[in-house]
Amino acid sequence: MNLHQLREQRAAAVTSMKTIVDAATVAGRDLSADESKQFDTLKTEERGLSVKIERAEYLADLERRSAGTPVSGAPSADFDKLAGSVSVTRVIRAQMEGRSLDGAEAEYAREAERRSGRKAEGAFVPFASLEKRANTTGTASELVGTDHRAQDYIGPLREALLARSLGVRVLPGLTGNVSIPKFGTGLATGWVTEGGAVPEGEMTFGEVTLSPKHVGGKTEMSRQLIQQSAPGIEQLVREDLSFLIAKQIDAAIINGTGLNGQPLGILNTVGIQTLDSLPLSWFAILAMMEKLDDVNISNGRWLTTAAIRTALAAAEKVEGSGAGFLYDGGVMAALALAASKSVPANKLILGDFSQVLLGVWSEVDILVNPYAEPAYSRGGIQVRAMATADIAVRHPAGFVVATGA
Repeated sequence: MNLHQLREQRAAAVTSMKTIVDAATVAGRDLSADESKQFDTLKTEERGLSVKIERAEYLADLERRSAGTPVSGAPSADFDKLAGSVSVTRVIRAQMEGRSLDGAEAEYAREAERRSGRKAEGAFVPFASLEKRANTTGTASELVGTDHRAQDYIGPLREALLARSLGVRVLPGLTGNVSIPKFGTGLATGWVTEGGAVPEGEMTFGEVTLSPKHVGGKTEMSRQLIQQSAPGIEQLVREDLSFLIAKQIDAAIINGTGLNGQPLGILNTVGIQTLDSLPLSWFAILAMMEKLDDVNISNGRWLTTAAIRTALAAAEKVEGSGAGFLYDGGVMAALALAASKSVPANKLILGDFSQVLLGVWSEVDILVNPYAEPAYSRGGIQVRAMATADIAVRHPAGFVVATGA
């Protein structure tokens, strides 16, 4: 049993113990004899698993030290610095040639496997590569010539990927399922007359959960593209692979359904505030912002479609007054506004995007297949990129969504 499985088993035991105690607490009673027996059994199991995990982590650290790589206590800053030295092209080229990774790529892959508790099918590369948001290449024939100018390559037009740049919180290096306690309601307070009883109430709590979900895609690249040594090729390859996953993650953050393996996105989260029409007047804009003020959210940003942004830019604050337009200079009511094709055609979102949690269980796992058709017949290779992540909204009321024609 590997380290990841041990951690998952321990997390499951802890969750089961919490469920037993919570059920008794809600009923206002102590644990029954059967519940006490179950709790003690789970406690013994958890302690045994903790010992096994500690032993496995110790052995993993010994193996790393003997290989000359950083120990498990290596600071995150060093790991991030190492990530900046990884070449995606060198990773793919090594797999094409059937040899092991070396240098920064090997060191990063080993550390990523240790931190995630997972063995990569191919090789891990930095998840931060998803932040590379430029155009990509589909073929290599236009990239190589007598005067090779990769920096001037003209790629296809693609939609902007904005959700992560809006301030989504990223939780890297996760192992088992995640449960984050959440405040529910507070104690009751109020004024009383002399001799009167103070209001009585109890605090309640909830939780926000994250569990691993998998996203990935495949692309074809020519051997010549991967083998080119020009610095621009590294960027083009990285961006092509990044786009496969980044587009799906951004779309899921905004509108994930929670079905068929998708995470649950903002628009489908229970508890978000809603409006039945788009605000196309200054008063309606302020009223929409007021909904955030009422729940103590002050870090709002707008996200919508290009068509709705155009309508807002053409709508005067007060018709015929010359007082300006609703959207002007990248902002609306002093809050930044962005547009994305991942937003449904009839939606305007206002919210604090730091309320969104993006949990990451695995780095981007790249696997090269030089024999897949039709890439093989053309002398190319097929490259698959996958990652494991999930999305949750901490406070759904921190978002207001207007829907209209």
